[in-house]
Order: sequence, then structure tokens, then C-alpha cells
Amino acid sequence: MKLWQKEGTEVNKEIERFTVGRDRELDVLLAKHDVTGTLAHITMLESIGLLEKAELPILVKELRKIYDEIVEGNFVIEDGIEDVHSQVELILTRRLGEMGKKIHSGRSRNDQVLLDMKLFIRTELREVVDLIEPLFNTLISLSEKYKHVLLPGYTHYQVAMPSSFGLWFGAYAESLVDDLQVLLAAFRISNKNPLGSAAGYGSSFPLNRTMTTQLLGFDTLNYNVVYAQMGRGKTERIVAEALASVAATLAKMAQDVCLYINQNFSFISFPAHLTTGSSIMPHKKNPDVFELIRAKCNKIMALPTEIMLITANLASGYHRDLQIIKESFLPVFAEIKDCTAIADYSLQHIKINENAIKSDIYDYLFSVEVVNDMVLKGTSFRDAYRIVGEDIEKGQFEPNYDVNHTHEGSIGNLCNDKIQELATDVLKQFPFQNIDNALNKLLGK
Repeated sequence: MKLWQKEGTEVNKEIERFTVGRDRELDVLLAKHDVTGTLAHITMLESIGLLEKAELPILVKELRKIYDEIVEGNFVIEDGIEDVHSQVELILTRRLGEMGKKIHSGRSRNDQVLLDMKLFIRTELREVVDLIEPLFNTLISLSEKYKHVLLPGYTHYQVAMPSSFGLWFGAYAESLVDDLQVLLAAFRISNKNPLGSAAGYGSSFPLNRTMTTQLLGFDTLNYNVVYAQMGRGKTERIVAEALASVAATLAKMAQDVCLYINQNFSFISFPAHLTTGSSIMPHKKNPDVFELIRAKCNKIMALPTEIMLITANLASGYHRDLQIIKESFLPVFAEIKDCTAIADYSLQHIKINENAIKSDIYDYLFSVEVVNDMVLKGTSFRDAYRIVGEDIEKGQFEPNYDVNHTHEGSIGNLCNDKIQELATDVLKQFPFQNIDNALNKLLGK
């Protein structure tokens, strides 16, 4: 029987199939968070007299047991049970009788799922950050290792100016710092407690929302109960935008890799075990890993738009439309984590062509260097530009391979130490330790 179902009524099977959708499958991802939220909720209920003092430790013990069963993979949402909230309450009722039915006082499934999503997002964002950090470190390390190795730079896919592998790797490291900033903003928006907003209009029970906020390690709460409900969909979109920012960095880097490994560039290569072959062409070493990173990350970048279109014309209050967001949103974390981890692993095995610049086709990369050298010796920039341009047209240009870039962020002054400081500063702003302390206490760890 459904939590909302009335005695003597039956739900049409086709209606049930259509409305439940993939909730049973996807809600398993929320199960441990539903239990955590319930632990905080019943602790608060006891404090305001809606649970007997003797009941609380019994419920807590059983909920902690369910939590462990979930972590061990011994939890399923049974056929005929609508969602994770119903399953947890059913298990408690089977094991503890009438006592298990008391846990829903002062809650609606609306604020339960809001809370579960917030707790899920916090956990998943942390895992994303924990994977970005080693990728960032790999990029910084490669930037330092190859900082003196020149690499052709392109604009409009045309040979432009000298770059370096130090600049290339460092660029993506700094891009990840900005992505971390966006993730931090999304994390802060997610780290607000919606519990107690009930169906979106509060409760006549004297709930202590500050208490559950502290028990769950949230920074603060969503104060306005209507806005707490309005936050569903909005929170997911903001988080999706943050993940899309990471995905954009990974996709662009993957595209560079796919170009640079091409034989017409031959700037980089990978060991055979990181590439794939062809069933007909024995010479092929395909960058399938980075092609899939590119494709998967491009798909991730579409998610904020999908969520925005689902929620764009909804009035305030709950609507069943919001359920559909789960189907794309919950699995996206596994995708971005997989892409981040495999990119880091692959880059740790990258091979650099240290003679990439040594080809006649790259002579014109150094035209600006020659112009600037003439200016430093007293020629006006316009005259130097004209003279070098005429030499190029006549086939008389002689490149100057001495690249003397010293300003901040250039070939000779990468500022990787400053980029590292920026990353460290962002990372320390995530309140992971505070959350760990609160949840470990709640779970009796």
C-alpha cells in the first residue's frame, strides 16, 4: 500500500507503471541519505515530544542497521513499493511494529526527497572534487616537467605563435581551478536544509529546523518553506551547470589530445595499452578514450538545458514533472567522475614529442618574435611588421628560435605556484570536515 493510498482504493497498474517511472531503480542511490535524514528527523521529533524518549534509541539502532545494510548492498525497493521513503518506513514497521509508523510526523515525501537530493548532491560533489584534485596535480606536474618544450600554437586552426607544453598543461590546470570555484558555489547552494518545509507550506507541529540543520551538518537552512520547494529543479540545474563547467574543460582537452595525437601533428602519443586498434588497418592507434571523454562531456553539457526546459513554466509548489529530472541527473555524477578519473590516468602515461617544433612548417611561428626583437632594437612596430611580412612573402624569412617571454603566465613564467595557491584556497573552502563530524555522530561512527 502507498503512503498516500486510501483504504479500499486500488491504483490502476498502467497508471502506477507510468507515474512511478524509474523511481524504484534510481531511488536506491538515495537510500542511505534517506536513512540519514530520518535519523536527524526523529532526533528532532523526540526533542519536541512527538516520540517517546524510550522509542528514540530503538529507532536509531534499527535505522543505523538499515544504513549499514544499504552500504553493504543488501537493500532493495520491493515490487509494489513506490519509492525509497516507503521502503525504509516499511522495513521499520515490519521490524518495530507501530513505532515505525511514527517517523513520518512533520514530514512530507516532498521535503524527504528534497533532503535526500541535497545529501546525495553533497556526497557526489565531494567525490567529483576528490577526483579533480589529482587531475589538477597531474596537469601541474606535467606543466613543470615540460615547461621548456615548445609546442606550436594555433588560432583559426592556423599556425600562429610558439606555445609550450608547459603552457598547454597549465592552461587546463587553471581551468580546473575556475571549475572548482563553480562547484563550490553549487555546493554552497546545495548545503542548505529543506527539511521541515513538508509539502512546501510548513507544518503545524513545532518543528525545530535549526536542530536538524546542525545534526546533518548543513551550513544553514532554506528558510522560506515555499522557496525550499521551489529549490527542487533549481538546485539540480545549478549543480548541473557546475558539472557542465568541468565537462567543458575535459571535452576541450580531449579534443586537443585527439588533434595532437594525429600523425599530421604528432605532438603526443600514448602507450599501446591506452589506445585501440583497427580490425583492418594494423597501424592504427586510436584515441578512443579521449573521443569518449569528449562525447560524454558534451552530453553532460546539455543537462542544464534539459532541466531548465522541464522546470521553465512551472508555478510555485510541487509538480510531478520534477520527478523526471532524476532520470538524467542522478546518473550524471558517475559519468563525470569516470571521465575525470580516466583522463587523469591516461595523462599520467602521455608521451611528449620534444622535437614537435622542429619542422619547416612551423618557421612562421616565430615571425612575432622577430618583429618584437626588431622593435627592442629600435625599429617601430609598424615598420618591423612590414619588413618581416615582406620577407615572408619573398621566402626570405629567417626564424629566431630564442623565445624570451617573461611576463606572468607566459612561456618563461608559467606562474604554476600561483595557480596551485588558487586551487588550494578553493579546496579548503569546502566544509567536508564539518559534514563528516556531524554525520559520523548521527550514524554512531
